[in-house]
Amino acid sequence: MSKPLLKQFNTLTFDVVGTLIDFETGILDWFRPALAKRGIEKTDEEILTSFASCEDRYQQQAPDKPFTAMLPLIYRDMASRWNFAASNDEASEFQESIRSWPAFPDTVASLDELGSRYRLVAVTNADAWALKYMSATMNDPFDEQLTCDEVGVNKPSPRVFEYLLEKLAPLGVTRGDILHTAQSQYHDIIPAMKLGFSTMWIERRYGKGGYGATPKPGQATEPTFHARSMSDFVQQVRSQDI
Repeated sequence: MSKPLLKQFNTLTFDVVGTLIDFETGILDWFRPALAKRGIEKTDEEILTSFASCEDRYQQQAPDKPFTAMLPLIYRDMASRWNFAASNDEASEFQESIRSWPAFPDTVASLDELGSRYRLVAVTNADAWALKYMSATMNDPFDEQLTCDEVGVNKPSPRVFEYLLEKLAPLGVTRGDILHTAQSQYHDIIPAMKLGFSTMWIERRYGKGGYGATPKPGQATEPTFHARSMSDFVQQVRSQDI
């Protein structure tokens, strides 16, 4: 089967945390001072991979829990691993920090251009509360949104993608109209491909190696399309106009 053209799609569904919002920077900006005041030295990669490991555990144990609600639990687990007491206030502060996690430098301009060509839909493991703040950080680019608390389960559950199709069906959107766009093989690319969605993998950690704060997939899969950044994605879309 020949590869589709990017202009054949009319709807882009987006993972938000990690694809559009730079959650690794958000995590590090919060953890560095929290560890420094305790005299604990950890590299950035140690912080990020510890976060990924703890998130993976909660994804397995409580797939119905929004990512936002996992944050205090992840903080407590990381504190336990590093042998310091995790206060309730700090656990709440870490959860609240999601409100100020930054967008990647290319996110806003890329979504602005893509929004002139496609319907933009957020599909996130965060809850509606967190998405409100993250969306505002990106100048509220989405035409539709789907959050974990709406579905009742997290990606990588296939139910998220099934629910997405049900939600978009009244708009006349079918599976073939959708290009699911994400950085996480674990949460997004692998389950979406298994269900027959076309995918655009935004490899945010290109050149860095490893998976950072994202849980490691059992085995990475080949996406339909591959970009190193959102700006690279936009360039690929532009190139099909030539």
